[in-house]
Amino acid sequence: MSLKHAILGLLNIQPMTGYDLKHLAFDSTVSHFWQADQAQIYRTLDKLEEEGLVISQLEIQTDRPNRRVYHITPFGINALIEWLRSPQSPPVYREPFLVQMFFGYLLDDREILKHIDDHIAHHRGNLAEYQHIHMPPSDEATTKRKQIFWRLTLELGMALEKTYVDWLEKCKATIQNGG
Repeated sequence: MSLKHAILGLLNIQPMTGYDLKHLAFDSTVSHFWQADQAQIYRTLDKLEEEGLVISQLEIQTDRPNRRVYHITPFGINALIEWLRSPQSPPVYREPFLVQMFFGYLLDDREILKHIDDHIAHHRGNLAEYQHIHMPPSDEATTKRKQIFWRLTLELGMALEKTYVDWLEKCKATIQNGG
């Protein structure tokens, strides 16, 4: 996935400023599996505009600074759909903590258990955050197609976090019981 396509997808939902993209849309949706900072978003918006995939409109405000609102163009919608249709390679998985676990025998139990406890807290926090995201139930008659896909990605996020916590708890018990 690329930031370019995440931004196009979000702008396809509704026009937004760069600030709105980051704080009102990105941070509460795709940031759970694709992260970007504000500067990356603005650089990408500039490139998208150069490519004709988005256009921007300056909104003059009297009581606040002016806003630049970005809209996806028909060409941008076509580029997004083309990307959605293309097969994606499996991600390259890099997990520094797993390298620590692999060589964890070089640490005493207290040190590696501290790392494990930190990761348990982190993944439980993610799981709790995901569980507080409101999504209509899958059997609700008013569920819109896009909400079905949003729910599916959320369900994977929750399953991954739960699996990670379960595995970490098993690691902790194994180490505490001496192997």
